[in-house]
Amino acid sequence: MQDDKHKIFVCTSCRYKGTNCRPGLELIKKLQDAMRLATPIVGDDFEVSGIACMAGCDRPCTVAYRANGKATYLFGDIDPETDIEDLIAFARQYQDLTDGWCSSTVRPGKLRKTTLARIPSAMIVTRAEETAVS
Repeated sequence: MQDDKHKIFVCTSCRYKGTNCRPGLELIKKLQDAMRLATPIVGDDFEVSGIACMAGCDRPCTVAYRANGKATYLFGDIDPETDIEDLIAFARQYQDLTDGWCSSTVRPGKLRKTTLARIPSAMIVTRAEETAVS
């Protein structure tokens, strides 16, 4: 069975330089709480969870949005104290995007400038489609 939920992944291993502080653990809790409060608007279509590493170590805390058939986004420099509203606003926006594609100019607040990657959704190409395109 295909899981159609939108996923938000938060890095749990990112550390602020020179410290043992791992902001991802705090961010997960705050984001989960905020998503529960946003359920009337966003619905229960999102799952928030931690992931060991997304290679954004120089830009903690990193957060990714992913859904089947949509572009995946990776954001860095996310602060658990100040960026929750932007993360919720992007969840609403991302949910409504058919293919997940949006320009940086329409992303909410800080997320306009903290995008580390936008990865197109995976496409399965059959041999017949390859022949037709070549």
